[in-house]
Amino acid sequence: MKDARMQKRRKQLRRLVGFDPVLPDELVRTFAHCYYDADPVAEAFVEDVYLARGQGAGRALVDRALESGVASIEDAPASLRALFAEVETPPQWLDWDKVELGARVWRRHGTHMFSFAGAVTLDAYQECSVVKPLAFTGAYTGESAQRRFLETAAFWIDVSEPGALRPGGQGRKTALRVRLMHVFVRKRLLRHPAWDLDAWGVPISQGDALITLMAGSVGALALKKLGYRTSREEIEALMHFWRYVGHLMGVQPRWYPPTYEDGVRLMFTALSKGAKKAGEDGVDLARSYVQSYAPREGDSPLVALRKRLEYHLELGYTKFFLSPQSFRAFGLPDPGIWKLHPFAQFPVVFALETVRRHVDVVDEWADVLARWRARQWLDTHLGPRRAEYKAVESFTR
Repeated sequence: MKDARMQKRRKQLRRLVGFDPVLPDELVRTFAHCYYDADPVAEAFVEDVYLARGQGAGRALVDRALESGVASIEDAPASLRALFAEVETPPQWLDWDKVELGARVWRRHGTHMFSFAGAVTLDAYQECSVVKPLAFTGAYTGESAQRRFLETAAFWIDVSEPGALRPGGQGRKTALRVRLMHVFVRKRLLRHPAWDLDAWGVPISQGDALITLMAGSVGALALKKLGYRTSREEIEALMHFWRYVGHLMGVQPRWYPPTYEDGVRLMFTALSKGAKKAGEDGVDLARSYVQSYAPREGDSPLVALRKRLEYHLELGYTKFFLSPQSFRAFGLPDPGIWKLHPFAQFPVVFALETVRRHVDVVDEWADVLARWRARQWLDTHLGPRRAEYKAVESFTR
């Protein structure tokens, strides 16, 4: 039955994109191996410092190296030097023009991209490899759901600012901090007696990380449904941008899609291989994400009003972007009339996109406005707090 559904989706997608969306078997097997690949360079440092001296000591040492350089630390561990040597050495494939164009395309989508990325992530909440690390750590459930998502949005903003990934840029610093947070969690989960390595692969694997990079680039095609006019060149620039962000974060898979077509094929492979066995853990994560937008006890009347509006808007976006099967499987509430608001935005977004594509002044203005709106959105929701990118110290199970 599942094979029949996949064949139907294959035909539908082939009609839509104009080519067969299936990867060759050899590349599918290469992708499968990525679920057992991790980040040995950063793991050596985490083993030396984070696990031996504590997360606080490790973060302090990294902060010193980021601000003053590794050379300023006389007794810097060899593993720290190796980590920074990797981060500071540009890969041969790096094209800065493509990186900057990809970052510009990403931030041009503004807060629409936040809603899209948040919604489509829920599709992955049916897979154990994605859900189990979050379930074990308690991240993205209950009260922590909104805080974790806001930190993710802060990460997106940091890495996509102009020049953010250049040496000394804030995006490069943020990427390394998130990388080490992931490694710290991975190392500790692998030591957990309940972690099923054979069934789930390594926690936060290269495989799932690669799919995340593709969702943020090829997946942006879905925003055309809102009226965005993203070209093939811009999609491939997005792929290059996220490839470099991934490189800084230790995501260096055995194979990375070189073209738009291969990116689409990889996403179809990810859709096809899903086992959908995460069960109630996935349901809890999905519901926690949506519920995180709702008002809470103690909110002022004005804040509660804003949150009620945001909750309905996000529920509408979730219905719009999430597959119908996943929406039903998670038992998410019917957004009612709010499911129509994304459709209503299409004419306005499409008109602005059309003008932007033909008038350079408008294109520059749109970029400045999108950056300002993203920062304002984050400041409104995060308040005086700043993103910490700190791993949880104790597991919930």
